Amino acid sequence: MKRNGTAVWKGNLKEGNGIISTQSGVLDKTKYSFKTRFEDGKGTNPEELIGAAHSGCFSMQLAANLSQEGFEPDELETKAEITFEDGTVKKSHLILKAKVKGIDKAQFDKIATDAKENCPISKLLNTEITLESELVQ
Repeated sequence: MKRNGTAVWKGNLKEGNGIISTQSGVLDKTKYSFKTRFEDGKGTNPEELIGAAHSGCFSMQLAANLSQEGFEPDELETKAEITFEDGTVKKSHLILKAKVKGIDKAQFDKIATDAKENCPISKLLNTEITLESELVQ
């Protein structure tokens, strides 16, 4: 399986701008620029896209892990906060709110930690990855 995204950038860093598109068409010529990355401009940026990818991948891995252990998740809501400083992605902090019936917190935490360490995007990222979780019954 191969998936792709495309970016086109025009101009210099501060005054230039670009567009990002995905193979699926979900993003189609979505704007990004210096302002959308470092200030408060309208559009997207690489770090928020990494956050979306990491939270989505982790949630799917966790659902697979839970199913493998005999639990059916009702809902997994994950937010990935990406810390970008000094030109480097320093951290991805996963914040999870989960509804899973019949599981205790210790067992859930073990399964969630495995998902954090083994989802494909976690394996791709060369940064600190942390997890904060809340199990809601």
